[in-house]
Amino acid sequence: MHGVKEQEFDLWTATVVQHHRLREDLAVIRLEGEFIPFTPGQSVGVIVPQNPNVGRRYSPALPPSLDGKLEFHVRAVPAGWLSRAIVTETVVGDEWQIAPASGRLAVDRDAREVIMVAGGTGLAPLRAIILDLTRRPNPPQVFLFVGGRHPRDLYASDMLWLLDEQLDWLTVIPVVEEVRDPAWPDEWYERVRGAAAYGDDHFIQGTLADVVSSYGAYVDHQVLVVGSPGMVRATVRALVDTGTPAGAIQVG
Repeated sequence: MHGVKEQEFDLWTATVVQHHRLREDLAVIRLEGEFIPFTPGQSVGVIVPQNPNVGRRYSPALPPSLDGKLEFHVRAVPAGWLSRAIVTETVVGDEWQIAPASGRLAVDRDAREVIMVAGGTGLAPLRAIILDLTRRPNPPQVFLFVGGRHPRDLYASDMLWLLDEQLDWLTVIPVVEEVRDPAWPDEWYERVRGAAAYGDDHFIQGTLADVVSSYGAYVDHQVLVVGSPGMVRATVRALVDTGTPAGAIQVG
């Protein structure tokens, strides 16, 4: 994530109302505060009390709300001391400073079929877009490929399962590189197991790049790809190589 310098921006304030640890390296943080203007799919600057001199950009996982509700999905990345602090040290009552939004990831008004590809917490902006699409009278057909290395990397599978059941225009395709979880334990995962989620028979095995491109060229679709830089590069390359027009692909 790019840094955010506090002195460059007018800032809004939001207060942490829930810190929900889902994995050893991942947490969902919910906040309430001032109304933050952004469009679903954009990222905003975030400055946290654990280090107020350094900021990062994260994409809200909810559309904008007049009551100032925000949700962020944060994964602690290797050597990412700030993301690690957010995941492990955030407490209810923390005040975050939010800087203006940027980015253009969005579903066109006239799109009829949309391919979404989410790696890890790249799901957050796509979830915001999906929830925003529920407000349209005629949403497009959406095919959401969500991937991780192991099944337990699909940290929001219970939420996706419910959305998949409720929205007849949404199809979720869970993708894993390995169909079995690693032997080492994750106490946070064990605490939340048991909720409605995808089982082994729902997974498609492979990388997101290989699985998404295996369906052929998406010539009449809009394609949104969000995730790590390596995953995004590999997926875009595979899509273009199989005939998807580069101009139809947006990355976040």
